[in-house]
Amino acid sequence: MGGDRAPSDILAGAHAAVAAGIPVVLVGPEGLAGCGDLGLIPASEVIEMHDDPAHGVRRKKDSTLVRAAEAVRDGTASAMVSAGNTGATMASALFRMGRISGVTRPAIATPIPVPGDRPNILLDAGANAEVQPDWLVQFAQMGAIYARHRFGIAAPKVGLLSIGEEPGKGDTLRKEAFELLSNATGIDFVGNVEGRDLMRKTADVIVTDGFTGNVALKTLEGGLKTLFHALFTAFGSSPEYKAAADVLLPAMLPLLTEVNPDTHGGAVLLGVNGICIISHGSSGETAMLNAIKLADEMVQGGLVAEITAAFATR
Repeated sequence: MGGDRAPSDILAGAHAAVAAGIPVVLVGPEGLAGCGDLGLIPASEVIEMHDDPAHGVRRKKDSTLVRAAEAVRDGTASAMVSAGNTGATMASALFRMGRISGVTRPAIATPIPVPGDRPNILLDAGANAEVQPDWLVQFAQMGAIYARHRFGIAAPKVGLLSIGEEPGKGDTLRKEAFELLSNATGIDFVGNVEGRDLMRKTADVIVTDGFTGNVALKTLEGGLKTLFHALFTAFGSSPEYKAAADVLLPAMLPLLTEVNPDTHGGAVLLGVNGICIISHGSSGETAMLNAIKLADEMVQGGLVAEITAAFATR
């Protein structure tokens, strides 16, 4: 029931996933129209976008998000996917599934498109507005495992987002985190990276606090939208430009697909004891289908088990 285009596009994406061979169970009010042959876990409440996440999860115990997280905890489902309230999705997963032993805080891992190459992973993209230096080391460790699972990067390079490449650049958090990351085992730390490196292959995994990460992510999204809007406006401004656009667009379509958030489906909440996919609030049918496919891939690949095993040895 969450998301700007719920429930119609969510249902359409779920049906498309089933058609692709992925079993899906919905969570929503009894009698929800459009379920078809899909199973339905009844839930009488919805945590709205404007609701306080933690308060909503505690107060609305029969909400769709809480019931979805409980389904994963209880083994009724293998993963949960939501395009609803991000904070409430995270809180539901954390409160009901629990943290993986040894993980201090979960983090949202979001793919950042790199034209012509595999995406980078940015984390934290919004789960923790304030962090401690050692948390960033854990984010790096989980992010490296995720990069291997999702994009097949055998030895992911890890960078720390800062205001300069030099080790001494940044605030106290960044300087302390740099020292810890430099001495951490199990990761290939390449040092500081800057905002201009987010869409370049300077590092495969880029770690930061959730406040900075969320601002960086939304700045990229807004910048890309503005750029493409300006391009398409220019293309349609005269017959000559339109004729040129007809020639150029076929070459541009792969790039448009790469940078479209719908292509990647959503972000993964790393560190909780289950698969939780957080989709964009504006997710349509394609985005939901890809989010469900991502959830299936992470379940089949044993992402949670590998993170659990990695932190059990530390």
